Amino acid sequence: MIDPAFFFDELTRRGAAFFSGVPDSLLKSFCAYISGNTGENQHITAVNEGAALALAAGFHLATGRIPVVYMQNSGIGNAVNPLLSLCDAAVYRIPVLLIIGWRGESGVHDEPQHITQGRIQEALLDALELPYAVLAQDENTVRAQLDAAFTHLEKNSSPCALVVRKDTFAPYTFPQKTEREAELSREEAIEAILRAAPENEIFISTTGMASRELYELRGKNGQAHERDFLTVGSMGHAASLALAVALQKPDLGVTCLDGDGAALMHLGALAAIGERKPRNLQYILLNNGAHDSVGGQPTIAPALDFPAIARASGYARVFSASRIAEIHAALTPLGNGAERGGPVFIEIPVRKGARADLGRPKTSPEENKRAFMAALKK
Repeated sequence: MIDPAFFFDELTRRGAAFFSGVPDSLLKSFCAYISGNTGENQHITAVNEGAALALAAGFHLATGRIPVVYMQNSGIGNAVNPLLSLCDAAVYRIPVLLIIGWRGESGVHDEPQHITQGRIQEALLDALELPYAVLAQDENTVRAQLDAAFTHLEKNSSPCALVVRKDTFAPYTFPQKTEREAELSREEAIEAILRAAPENEIFISTTGMASRELYELRGKNGQAHERDFLTVGSMGHAASLALAVALQKPDLGVTCLDGDGAALMHLGALAAIGERKPRNLQYILLNNGAHDSVGGQPTIAPALDFPAIARASGYARVFSASRIAEIHAALTPLGNGAERGGPVFIEIPVRKGARADLGRPKTSPEENKRAFMAALKK
C-alpha cells in the first residue's frame, strides 16, 4: 500500500499546487489527507467532475502551475466535455493530472453500476487519447510513474492520468471539525417519511446509502419493494427521473429522496422541477453535509439555503423539518397525486453515517426496474 502522505508529498515536490474533485471510496484516504494538509485556496471539493476540471483549468490560467483532479471512474462521464473541449491539446492545452479510482475492475467484486465502467476503463481512456498508468503499490515505482506523468504535463501541456486500484492507499483519517449534530439519522428520517406517505406513493431514491436504507426499511415493515426505484448509479439524476415519472403519471404521488452531494452535482434539476410544476411531486433533501457513501468528505451544502433555492425555483410549498413530528406535520396533510398542490420541497437535516450492518438490495437493478414498471401500470 501507498502512504497518502508520501503520495501527496511526491505530487507537491514535483509542482502540484491545487487539488479538486469528487470523492471516491477508493481514494478516501488520499482525499482525507488533502483535506487536512492544504490551504484554504489549494483544495476545493467540486460539485461534479466537470466542474473540478474547470476549477483546475482556472487555477492553471491564473498561476501557470499544475493542478490535480481526483474522481471515481464513473465521474469520467461528467468530465469528458471539459477534458476534450477545454483542456485538450487541440484546444487550450491545460496540463491536469487526473487521479481516477478504478471501480468495477475486472476480477474484483463490485456493485452492478460499476461493472461496465470498470471493464471498459482502459479502452475508454485510450479512446479519450488520455495517457495513463495504473498506480503501483511500491514507492520506487510510484516515483518513476510520477516522473513520467509530470514530464508529459510539462512537455505536452495536456492532461494525463493515474488509475488507482482498490486498496492502493493505506488508511488515513483526518479528524474533522465537530459540527452541530442533527437530531435524526438518515434511516430514521426515511422511516418517518414512509409512515407518513400514502399507501400507493411512488419513491425514487438517490444512489448510495439512502436507497439501501429504503430497501431495508420496506423489509423491516413488511412492505413490498415494487413502488421504489433504487437509483444505484448515475449520481445526481434521481430528481430528473422523478420529474419525468411524475409528469407521465399525474394521478400518482411521487417522492424523490435525494442527498445533498447528489443535489449539488446537478442542481439545475431542482430548477427544472420548479419550472415544470408537477403538482404530484415532492422532493425531499436528506442533508448531512457530506459525501456519506464514499468516506464522509464534506460538501458545501451547510453553506447553502436550499429552501430559498426551492422558493426561487418556483416550488409551490417549501418546508424544513428536523424532527419526526415535523416530518409528519409537513407530509401528512399533503394528500396524494395532483391534490397535494406541488411541487413540494422538504429539507431534512440528518446525521452522517449509517449502521454497520446495513445490507444491500437482494434484487438486481433490472429486476427492480421490471417490478417498478409493472407497479406503475396498475
